[in-house]
Amino acid sequence: MASLAFGLLFDLLGSFPRRPGDPDDIDAEFEPEATLVLLESALRALGHEPVRLGSPFDLLAQLGKGELPPIDVALNVAEGTRGRDREGWAPVLLQMAGIPALGSDALTLSATLDKSWAAALVATAGVPVVPQRSLGSAGEAETTALPACFPLFVKPRWEGTAKGIRPSSRVEDRAALVREVARIVADYDQPALVEAFLPGAEYTVTVVGNAPARALPVLQRALDAESGIGLHAVERHLPPGAARPRTPGTLGGALERELVELALRAYTALECRDFARADFKLDAQGRAYFLEMNPLPTFDPSGSFGILAELEGRAPEALVAEVLALGLARLGLA
Repeated sequence: MASLAFGLLFDLLGSFPRRPGDPDDIDAEFEPEATLVLLESALRALGHEPVRLGSPFDLLAQLGKGELPPIDVALNVAEGTRGRDREGWAPVLLQMAGIPALGSDALTLSATLDKSWAAALVATAGVPVVPQRSLGSAGEAETTALPACFPLFVKPRWEGTAKGIRPSSRVEDRAALVREVARIVADYDQPALVEAFLPGAEYTVTVVGNAPARALPVLQRALDAESGIGLHAVERHLPPGAARPRTPGTLGGALERELVELALRAYTALECRDFARADFKLDAQGRAYFLEMNPLPTFDPSGSFGILAELEGRAPEALVAEVLALGLARLGLA
């Protein structure tokens, strides 16, 4: 296969167009420079030439002015800025320009970003989902029937990378629920998703490829010892040195097989392509429940791909190159 001009769409940390009153974690999904360096290294290892196209706004401007450089194929890791369809901005523009792209399409990206929609879709495939309810105001939180008994867990309905989650997201009574729903609605301009709080271990399953897709080894995520929330979500809100990690789970063969099967079902039900990451948490009886699917997972070397590569004893660039090659094969460009 000849060398391809490989366009990269991305949002870099520090580039978010902040507004007065935006929460501190508003740009949490944006990527560090290290992500682009890793992707460029992986693409060059495959014999292709990466071309940085910038953000979806940059792509829109280039297309509008007729200044887009020659591109054979693209990879989008751009999150967009606001709204539940923001992750689909770059894929839609690429589709309109006739440029094939790796990764899931705009419809899947939007459906999975909306955690309520994603849960409803995977439930049809027999994947257990956490009892939940979407609340659009503090007033609703004061009177609505609850999805489960306290404690409950409150998060933004369409955000990723643990945006909006902090130690107070676990609520023990109605008053705390009302406060958290009000915070989410005010700070993130969207409904709050209220779920049963699951006290058990949390796991993440990376799925790659197509027809058939396959799961990489399951990883357990550390929990915050005090709140029981994933440490990755609350650590930035804790005082320096206050984090106390806990990994309560034992990942036996039966549980790993179950998590893999559920992740593959969810991946198929949501029509993910090439790569995605599914998150699960256990209840008090050790039963696994789907939390979310992220078809736009980070390629930051400190993230899941970097950890999985380390477990396999190879460089992150080598694993990522293998994953990207699966996407190129789907497009007939391998």
